[in-house]
Amino acid sequence: MAAIEILGLSVWFVASAILPALRDAFGMSSGAAMWLIAMVQIGYVVGAVLSAVFNLADRIPAHYLLTAGALTAAITTSVVPLTGSVTAAFALRFLTGFALAGVYPVGMFVMASWSARDERGKAFGLLLAALTLGSALPHLIRSYGGLSWQSVVWISSGCAVVAAIISAAIIRRGPEDRVPRAPFKPAAAIAMFRNRDIRWVNIGYFGHMWEMYAWWAWVPAFIVAAGGRTDLTSLDSLTAFVLIGIAGAIGCLGAGRMADRIGRPRAAGLALLISGICCALSPLVFFVPKAVALPLLFVWGAAVVADSGVFSAALSEVAPGELVGTALAVQTALGLMLTNVTMISVPWLGDRWGWQFAFLLLVPGPIVGGLAMFRLHTAQSTEIAEPGPTPTLRAGVKI
Repeated sequence: MAAIEILGLSVWFVASAILPALRDAFGMSSGAAMWLIAMVQIGYVVGAVLSAVFNLADRIPAHYLLTAGALTAAITTSVVPLTGSVTAAFALRFLTGFALAGVYPVGMFVMASWSARDERGKAFGLLLAALTLGSALPHLIRSYGGLSWQSVVWISSGCAVVAAIISAAIIRRGPEDRVPRAPFKPAAAIAMFRNRDIRWVNIGYFGHMWEMYAWWAWVPAFIVAAGGRTDLTSLDSLTAFVLIGIAGAIGCLGAGRMADRIGRPRAAGLALLISGICCALSPLVFFVPKAVALPLLFVWGAAVVADSGVFSAALSEVAPGELVGTALAVQTALGLMLTNVTMISVPWLGDRWGWQFAFLLLVPGPIVGGLAMFRLHTAQSTEIAEPGPTPTLRAGVKI
């Protein structure tokens, strides 16, 4: 499953890795370039919402969704260099995001089905480490000198094809998937928010998403601006891969193990605290020497994504078993819808105020998310100290 996420999600941020070349090739303004990157998020939201409304993740075999999603994303990405139309490029990136809604949340559902409850944090940490490496993979591909932007796109698309092949041949639901498949219940997505624990988990997740994807999308531009340049070098691309992919994978694996030991809310809260501090310090990071800035950015890269798997694991535990797939789809859809605000606003602020101040917009996310995790931890600790009925949705409850 981890291999599928690495390879299948390599098409997600391919535009970010080659953005200057794309702008030149299509004659795009900086504003159009922002929307080109955001179109993947928008397409994903539409796909995930439809998946949630129809409970697709709970009703269709996982390997069908994974294979179709990865293969479609590969095709729509590979066609981008063959069109000279900005409108067509926007539409293709939208379809790529739409298709990836069958890869990411379904992968989380499959991972949950293969993971015992007390090891789910570690399992989701592994899956999110794979997602992080996959999202950063185009930067690594581009770091090899001499590759055209078209080659970067086609290599990333080829990785997604391999993911589809692996999914069709190997992936099946695991032994922990012991609940009956849910009937068609469009109201399930809304009803889940009546549950207190689900609500706090999702608020924490939304605070995390306010920060993470905007950081992933625009930290290469931050690096370039801090170096006084206007274009990405091969070294910049390699640096972006290390900060997003390597640091992020380390953060996910570490937070996953920590969450199994100290609890989901505390682990997520710690990651949000660290990333929030890094956000607040970003103007200083912009000006300090590279020998100081890169270690700080590495810590930020680890913290900004570390809690992703923790939130997914937490939601898979508090949501009704027969609706786990739908719950994960709803969570990621709403979270990614929120990311469009910061992914579009950060470069806008960077162009007008300077990139040294652009990431300050992200500070509220970790603050709100951290407070939500504190509330969840407090509520759960109170229940342990004073056992009583817990306001949760149970399997079989009429929604």
